[in-house]
Amino acid sequence: MDAIEAWLVNLTGEQYLWILELFVIVLLVLSLGYMVNRIIDRLEMQANKSLTVWDDALIEACRKPLIWLIWILGINFAASIAAQKMASPMQALIDPINRLALIFLATIFITSFIKRAERNLLHPDYMAKPIDATTVRAVGKLLRAAVIITALLVAMQLFGYSISGLLAFGGIGGIAVGFAAKDLLANFFGGLMIYLDRPFSVGDWVRSPDKEIEGTVEDIGWRLTRIRTFDQRPLYIPNSVFANISVENPSRMTNRRIYETVGIRYADIGCMETIVEQVTAMLCEHPEIDTDQIMIVNFNAFSASSVDFIIYTFTKTTEWVKFHQVKQDVLLKVAQIIEANQAEIAFPTSTVHIDGQVDSQVDGQAEPADLAALAAASGATAEK
Repeated sequence: MDAIEAWLVNLTGEQYLWILELFVIVLLVLSLGYMVNRIIDRLEMQANKSLTVWDDALIEACRKPLIWLIWILGINFAASIAAQKMASPMQALIDPINRLALIFLATIFITSFIKRAERNLLHPDYMAKPIDATTVRAVGKLLRAAVIITALLVAMQLFGYSISGLLAFGGIGGIAVGFAAKDLLANFFGGLMIYLDRPFSVGDWVRSPDKEIEGTVEDIGWRLTRIRTFDQRPLYIPNSVFANISVENPSRMTNRRIYETVGIRYADIGCMETIVEQVTAMLCEHPEIDTDQIMIVNFNAFSASSVDFIIYTFTKTTEWVKFHQVKQDVLLKVAQIIEANQAEIAFPTSTVHIDGQVDSQVDGQAEPADLAALAAASGATAEK
């Protein structure tokens, strides 16, 4: 090295030697950064062959901080040489800047690692058993917030600010801030309760009987929860609202219910017992009906225009579209059973009964006007 420096001195002179040193440093830094980038590319290719969650996250998180660290150290080294040769007062700032850069790069590394690990935990290729997306995102947000706040406090301490004084001020001023931002804090703690209690998760279908809220949960933030309604409109709800309302989560139902009332004519009441038995047998043999759940098929009521029996059973599927397909199949088979027993499904009808014997004939034929008068006089009654 001494021989190279002597050769450079003879070639360029002492006055311009530091400029060549800066050029060499920058060239070495760029070359080293390129080499490190290529090495990380190769490591990523090897890591992609495995299904481990953490190796991919670690390698990807290392890329930017490691390359930036090489650049920052090289630039600072070159800057220190230039400051010494030029007698610049910037020399005193190089060391604090280096420390601040290390804090910044460490923060980027940890937050990137958390973010990539969060993405891997939610990816089906890495996790055979799916993990609750809401919990993973909540823990990721908390960890990243903790890292950023810690980095800010360390950086403030580095530049001579008293953290203890800041914390003391936060304790006193927290009361005033709490009163001023009570709605914001209420939403924050409401979101925290959603993460802890988990009444619903991202992707669930939720509804509230207390409010006009129904749709699919798209995002659970610290202040708002975004729900996509069934007409594709986004609905933004403050998290504090969920602390005061009842929330129904149909996505977590175990079965869907078929509850129908079917009426047949009064003239077919003699077939009622047979129809009920056959419908029960059909439901027990149906592949999409859950026979482990309660099943009721019984004659239920004498209605105005029909005699009714109820069908109360549960399907195995909880999918909305498939449920309606199963329900359609069940109802069509019920109609076929009724038809097979020479019965008919009833509809609203009226029957007029005339009490007494009508005996008014003219030339051997009854007059319609006389029949109507006699019917009214004898007290006609109508049944519906």
